[in-house]
Amino acid sequence: MSNQKLFNVAVVGATGAVGEQIIGLLEKRNFPINQLKLLSSARSAGTKVTFKGQEIVVEEAKPESFEGVEIALFSAGGDVSKALAPAAVERGAICIDNTNAYRMDPDTPLVVPEVNIDAINEHKGIIANPNCSTIQMVAALKPLQDRYGISRIIVSTYQAVSGAGARAIDEMVRQSSEVLAGREVEPQILPVGALPVKHQIAFNVIPQIDKFQDNGYTLEEMKMVRETKKIMDDESIEVTATCVRVPVVYGHSESVYVELKNEYELEDVRKLMENAPGITLVDDPANQQYPLATEAAGKPDVFVGRLRRDLGHTRGLNMWIVSDNLMKGAAWNAVQIAEFIAIEQ
Repeated sequence: MSNQKLFNVAVVGATGAVGEQIIGLLEKRNFPINQLKLLSSARSAGTKVTFKGQEIVVEEAKPESFEGVEIALFSAGGDVSKALAPAAVERGAICIDNTNAYRMDPDTPLVVPEVNIDAINEHKGIIANPNCSTIQMVAALKPLQDRYGISRIIVSTYQAVSGAGARAIDEMVRQSSEVLAGREVEPQILPVGALPVKHQIAFNVIPQIDKFQDNGYTLEEMKMVRETKKIMDDESIEVTATCVRVPVVYGHSESVYVELKNEYELEDVRKLMENAPGITLVDDPANQQYPLATEAAGKPDVFVGRLRRDLGHTRGLNMWIVSDNLMKGAAWNAVQIAEFIAIEQ
């Protein structure tokens, strides 16, 4: 990005897991930065972060923090985004929000660059980053939508504990040690920190991510339903989801069944995946090669494999989709959007 305008950039939630990834990507990608401002809660203010060999002191995020800021990347929770993103926009910043605060706002584009990059141009100051599990699924399904059309999606997710934060990772590690040592396990965080009942995650799977809604689905499941329709710009697509927390640190895995509107050849689908932006095809069952969370961790791509024709529907296709939930599922998607904004200006 040489010979480009330099931008004043703010990262809100700079000391969190996603914030750290964003800062690392901005450095690795040599994003055109004039001044980098790192913001957080009052609790984390004063922390020092190294960026391109220089120490930057993290400041408490306040409305006045955004004076002069042109691009602000938010990953500090929905309440913070609701409170501060409008203040940043008022001061001239374009906000890229990683939370659920604005995703379904009709005036806010919900963007996965490989799927609907042009939607960025419709923003009114805020651009929303979708849910991590939605991002990787729609990135893999976009080539199929363009070629064949999609009528129905059934997805079951196997989501890493890092999606629930650093404390959830610590809980899984602690519980694993307790189980192996024969000690009693006392769950404290999962499945939902704000709810009274807690379940063991070590050596277990929990079929609940976020709070249950009146229709029996969890909020995470309904995010996938609503966001998929919005991103793919097709309310007619039937989407149903079951979201499950598994004892994995990084990397969400998904079993996806998709019904296409037109007939397809499996080899053509493979070629589509091989040529799709941001997709890596790992599909060699004869040699036991398929996407794994351990191999996706730390990488920006979405990995696709286990491609196979459905046994009961001629236009049905089954696939396995894996991606690092903190990378493509959050930080990298946000930085991609920021890079597009930088190029356009």
